[in-house]
Amino acid sequence: MPSERYDSLSIFLHWATAALVLLQFALAETWEFFPKPERHLMVVGHMSFGVILTAIFALRLVWRTKPGHVRFAAEPGLLGRAAKGMHHLLYTLLALEIPLGFFTRWTDNHPLSFFGLLIPSPFGDVSKPVGEWVDQIHDVTAWAIIVLAGLHAAAALYHHYLLKDGVLRRMLPTA
Repeated sequence: MPSERYDSLSIFLHWATAALVLLQFALAETWEFFPKPERHLMVVGHMSFGVILTAIFALRLVWRTKPGHVRFAAEPGLLGRAAKGMHHLLYTLLALEIPLGFFTRWTDNHPLSFFGLLIPSPFGDVSKPVGEWVDQIHDVTAWAIIVLAGLHAAAALYHHYLLKDGVLRRMLPTA
């Protein structure tokens, strides 16, 4: 049973990423059910938390590449390769989704809002079909991230409750 744990910053960045991804998804999937003033606040919140997610994700990438960063050996065989592939795919999709979020707003010919601070588009006016295409890619990528994150969580729970191998405990915050 592994007794080693990830460092505190890795744990924080992991859970901050998870929380922000879920918040972003929940906001985007529910704002259409709210009246305009609340919907506008949810859209601005989505953009603002997207900027925060960008910073968290960038810090996470830098931290993971730091020499001496704790890495655990992958499970051998097909399951280990699948787990490693899932992690790589989640990182790749997040790395794609974040700029797509910026581009979605800018290709809709609106500035990005970070808690009310407006960040104008560097692209100028963009045609409506291009904006819709970018928005569709952003939506599909978001759903792919949620599905993979759900599978990732299910795998962690499988390790914790069925295999009882301590894999999940390495990433849990200390009490």
